Amino acid sequence: MSLYKLKHVFRPGLLALAGAALLAAGCSSMSEREQGTAKGAGIGALAGAVIGSATGGSAGKSAVIGGAIGAVAGNLWSKHLEDKRQALARASEGTGIEVARTEDNRLKLNVPSDFSFDVGRADIKPQMRPVLDEIARNLDPKVSVTVVGHTDSSGSDAVNNPLSLERAEAVRSYLGQRGVAGSRISVEGRGEREPVASNSTEAGRAQNRRVEIFLSERAPAG
Repeated sequence: MSLYKLKHVFRPGLLALAGAALLAAGCSSMSEREQGTAKGAGIGALAGAVIGSATGGSAGKSAVIGGAIGAVAGNLWSKHLEDKRQALARASEGTGIEVARTEDNRLKLNVPSDFSFDVGRADIKPQMRPVLDEIARNLDPKVSVTVVGHTDSSGSDAVNNPLSLERAEAVRSYLGQRGVAGSRISVEGRGEREPVASNSTEAGRAQNRRVEIFLSERAPAG
């Protein structure tokens, strides 16, 4: 986009709105959650204005919509999720289980086969239970859980697809026994379609035979 167009997109009022949100995001008196909301609103407003102008729409209207979307996107990570991330990192230390915050503000656990499932099996290994226990412990009602099961390339799709789903359902069942309502847990089975390593070696197949668990906090109602 040319400089001329940018000057017309970012009218003083829009710049003031977006700038105020971004400035507020740096305010030390705000909580991390509030800062994320303000920052998301500012970025969303700017992005909305650019997109609206580039596509022939109203920059002002697009900025408002973009700001609302940005606020929601910036408001998903909370102190509870950060505390849970730290607790899970401690519970899984030295296990090979990866605990991370994703770009879309979900808490992700990648549990490899050493701590999840044997070849051709959907039975949760004992080593995985303490981590699942920590997920369920004092889990905020606003947090939802998504469990994605994966397999290696051994066997056909007719075997791998249902097996990956059975693995995810086994995790849901276990969490349910620990007090997490089934309505808060969604499950998916992706078979061998999303490998993270080569299936040509046993080590690679072991990495692919895994379960991924995502925790996400629902955005507050507008």
